[in-house]
Amino acid sequence: MRCATPLQIAEREGVPRPVCPACGYVVYEDPKLAAGVVVERDGRVLLLERATNPGRDKLTFPGGYVDRGEPVEDAAVRETAEEVGITAAIDSLLGVYSAAGNPVVLVVYRATVAAGEPHPTAEARAVGWYGANELPWTQLAFPSTAAALRDWARA
Repeated sequence: MRCATPLQIAEREGVPRPVCPACGYVVYEDPKLAAGVVVERDGRVLLLERATNPGRDKLTFPGGYVDRGEPVEDAAVRETAEEVGITAAIDSLLGVYSAAGNPVVLVVYRATVAAGEPHPTAEARAVGWYGANELPWTQLAFPSTAAALRDWARA
């Protein structure tokens, strides 16, 4: 990346990493940050059926990757608008979710609808509201979705 020499994998700090054999530059692969929103209304949470992979045809709450330099809260609001067509008003942080071997770190907020009515989009085949006792645990797209919804249901 600095001197144009092809990188090789070598152990650095106990981890295999891409390293330049010429100049010694080490590439540290950072995690990918994502933001999600548990939108609440009348004791229910908004879930969408994913129209894309990963997780196609499974359910989750609105969310997606944070762009470099974008405030996490702004990404959460942007992703909610893109996926279900509403403006979310963030209330509080629900939690931060990560797992060994998974490069994604998910920051999930609690929110309400500030404007609009949720509807299907190119990213969401369907949308619906679910109470804590109605959550479709076997139909959730990701382990982080289940973890966040467990925290929401307990709250």
